[in-house]
Amino acid sequence: MAFTLTFSCLLSLFFFFPMLSSSQSTFTRSRATYYGSPDCSGTPRGACGYGEFGRSLNGGDVGAVSRLYRNGTGCGACYQVRCTHPQFCNEDGVKIVVTDYGQGDNTDFILSARGFAKLARSNMANELMAFGVIDVEYRRIPCRYPGYNMMLQVTQHSKFPNYLALIVIYQAGQKDILAVELWQEDCQEWKRMRRAYGGVWDMANPPRGQMNARILTGDDGGQSWVALNGVIPSDWKAGVAYDTAIQLA
Repeated sequence: MAFTLTFSCLLSLFFFFPMLSSSQSTFTRSRATYYGSPDCSGTPRGACGYGEFGRSLNGGDVGAVSRLYRNGTGCGACYQVRCTHPQFCNEDGVKIVVTDYGQGDNTDFILSARGFAKLARSNMANELMAFGVIDVEYRRIPCRYPGYNMMLQVTQHSKFPNYLALIVIYQAGQKDILAVELWQEDCQEWKRMRRAYGGVWDMANPPRGQMNARILTGDDGGQSWVALNGVIPSDWKAGVAYDTAIQLA
């Protein structure tokens, strides 16, 4: 998987760069490798379902995971990853967002080339990448997206008005999204969406009109519902992201 990292890959800038804050959790030892792309960023074909958004998310510092994928629940989680070869690696490592599923050579992470290079000391990126697979340690950290509320993006595969698929983007904090439900006004009950794949939730024949939604979030401290009133308009469109007007802590 290794290849020579070009100078342009190290200097290129991307949009949607979140601030990922520190966590006090302990590090877990593992291994990491990287995959290649022409611009050294993420892939729009990631299993989480972010599409083009996943290429530039977090400045391209994204990754694929296997064990941490958890049937898609791990999509959007943020991790600090640092390698354990002091002669080649810096102390801080890289902070990445999970956008894909992938299995390597006993690895927990397959990073973008851009993210992998940030593990290295100054001017040591090519030497580090020549290893292909390296020993690392990692910990989960909260994500923060200054200037952005959490949004519900209608995927391109949605077909108004008979099929609705959503993915949560700009999700701050350190909680998993465990369920998404839409309010069915005529039945006066909540209807649960199906986890289609990755971070994508879908429903055939969704409620008509402006929709209320709620998401179930959870972490080691428990679970709670977050209400999103009127978040999806009656004339929703594929490819559009709708602002929830809130952000997770």
